[in-house]
Amino acid sequence: MLRYLPFLLVLAVWIYAFIDVLNTPEKEVRHLPKVVWVIIVLLFGEVLLGPIAWFATGKVRKAPAGGGGRGRTQWVAPDDNPEFLKSLRDDTPDEDDNDRKRDKGSDS
Repeated sequence: MLRYLPFLLVLAVWIYAFIDVLNTPEKEVRHLPKVVWVIIVLLFGEVLLGPIAWFATGKVRKAPAGGGGRGRTQWVAPDDNPEFLKSLRDDTPDEDDNDRKRDKGSDS
């Protein structure tokens, strides 16, 4: 069974690359027309040259959503967010009043 694993992995990469070429919009394809990329992936898929070429150079890759951003446009943890900490300070007196009312009610 293990002797078929390399063949299945090559087939999986080949199919994935082919579907990726088909699903990629024409404006995101680089260097060659989309039809040529389909032919390259199909012809050279058995030896993985076509899919590797497609993954390496054929498609415009987008940067990850949270990676490498400069500035404070990224998500900030609540304990590092000054606005959140200020809102906690603003809410604190109301909570103290509620605690005092509860304490008075339990003393009676």
